[in-house]
Amino acid sequence: GALVAMVAVKGLFGGIGKNFANPAITARIVMFLAFSKSMTAWVFPDAVSSATPLAMMANGESVDYLTLLLGNHGGCLGETSALALLIGFAYLLIRGVISWHTPVCFVGTVFVMSLILGQDAVGQILSGGLMLGAIFMATDYSTTPSTDWGRVLFGIGAGLLTVLIRFYGAYAEGVSFAILFMNILTPYLSRWTETKPFGGVAA
Repeated sequence: GALVAMVAVKGLFGGIGKNFANPAITARIVMFLAFSKSMTAWVFPDAVSSATPLAMMANGESVDYLTLLLGNHGGCLGETSALALLIGFAYLLIRGVISWHTPVCFVGTVFVMSLILGQDAVGQILSGGLMLGAIFMATDYSTTPSTDWGRVLFGIGAGLLTVLIRFYGAYAEGVSFAILFMNILTPYLSRWTETKPFGGVAA
């Protein structure tokens, strides 16, 4: 995974700031496709295997929201505690490191579409890699649009793709695939939403 992220995604395209896709997301997808069993089987500290909340909801089971907030469930490193991720979001927002546009539109789209499709909307936004992806992956400055409206469209598009994969795809989680796809569209979103000077001529 590290080799894919540092060499294939970042190094071959010129280094920091020149990669077209998020290195961590791309590496995670490669690892997921190559070692899907190891990447989707979770074990609690007591060595008892357990399904992830997304898998439970896909099977029609209910999930405890407090457990999702505190992170006492199976999942990838860094994605289990929604509360910790929200604290991280607030910190980055206050420090001006990221903008609110992509994370809010990303999570909001998943919430609204889950409601429309009759799913557990709260459970969907608190589980899986949605919070981690929306806050820390979809805000990467070099792989997301440079305009506010571009970031809004990026978030909405990623949210729609996540819902599509979660509810109708072969995998329980679709955040990584959604972000990678929107990374590819980033140059076009930036261009389409770029503010033209008054009286200027389009290039």
